[in-house]
Amino acid sequence: MSTLIRPPAVDPSQSAIENLLELTQLSDIDPDLFTNRRPLWHPPGARGIYGGAAIAQCLSAAQRTVDEDFTVHSMHCYFVLAGNSEIPIIYHVERVRSGKSFATRTVQARQRGKVIFTTTMSFVRQNSGGEQKVEHSAKLPQVPGPIEGLDDLDHGGSSSGPFQSQRIEITNNDSPNAEDKKCRQWMKARGRISPAGGHQAHLSALAYMSDSYFIGTIARVHKLWRYSKTRKDKSKSSIDEDVLKKLLAMDDEELKRVRFVDKADLERLRRIRNGEDVSATDKSPEIGMMVSLDHTIYFHNPRAFRADEWMFTEMETPWTGDGRGLVFQKIFSRDGTLIASCVQEGLVRLKQQGESKL
Repeated sequence: MSTLIRPPAVDPSQSAIENLLELTQLSDIDPDLFTNRRPLWHPPGARGIYGGAAIAQCLSAAQRTVDEDFTVHSMHCYFVLAGNSEIPIIYHVERVRSGKSFATRTVQARQRGKVIFTTTMSFVRQNSGGEQKVEHSAKLPQVPGPIEGLDDLDHGGSSSGPFQSQRIEITNNDSPNAEDKKCRQWMKARGRISPAGGHQAHLSALAYMSDSYFIGTIARVHKLWRYSKTRKDKSKSSIDEDVLKKLLAMDDEELKRVRFVDKADLERLRRIRNGEDVSATDKSPEIGMMVSLDHTIYFHNPRAFRADEWMFTEMETPWTGDGRGLVFQKIFSRDGTLIASCVQEGLVRLKQQGESKL
């Protein structure tokens, strides 16, 4: 059973992402215990549930334990074990400190008694910085705006996920240096987040979306092939099998609108569509394993944006080596306000010679 309590009917007054991230407070056991109200998404081919769900639901749980005038300004997360989408998650909030200006909360996500995800968050009381402040902020780059009415693939090749995005061409994509490139996209939650959700719902939605193709930036800037036609273990579903079929059914114009397909991918897809055995002729490196290890979000203007309106993200990687990689992300509202800065380190291992295809 994927939830501890039978999921209620979808609330039409809430957006899709609000319904997805709903929590049930287990007050009869402990007021600081929560559980997912609805099944969580397991991306095809991934080791476990989508990491953004754990990030967002931990934040949602912690927000329910602080006063209304406190807002999250940072959260530091570690992915410990792969989450199982068939088992309910129990979120335990520890009220580490509740001060006059700052509050600290630690949340552990557990399945079968084991910690699968842990995060520590800091909350700050609104307007506690004083009247005179030191201020500066990065500026929104000059980029084409989002195209209204144009949808894109997300949630494993589906256009019905809780948020949508539109990819922009990679900056400096022809550079031989991966560290010079920047991956950019527009994103927003589908529908309209309800007034009842308050600023907390927008923050949780942003946290959910912040993990979308984050560590995947490394694969894109290195032009690594992320889709194989065969895999040794046929017992497991694969993003390669599920998504590749959808991609091969599209024409070139449709493929150009898919946010996770780059020029290098497009060329390989054309060759596969033409009947070529890419695995035999393409000697470029292929991803063997790519898993998020940790995730940090700094919220800069946590009440100055709506997650159901277009936000711009820019991702770049300053370093990759020793089987790991680091990615930085800046998130702006459409009016140019810097909403958040994110950092993620992940496991990035290439398929070694002699290994079978994924």
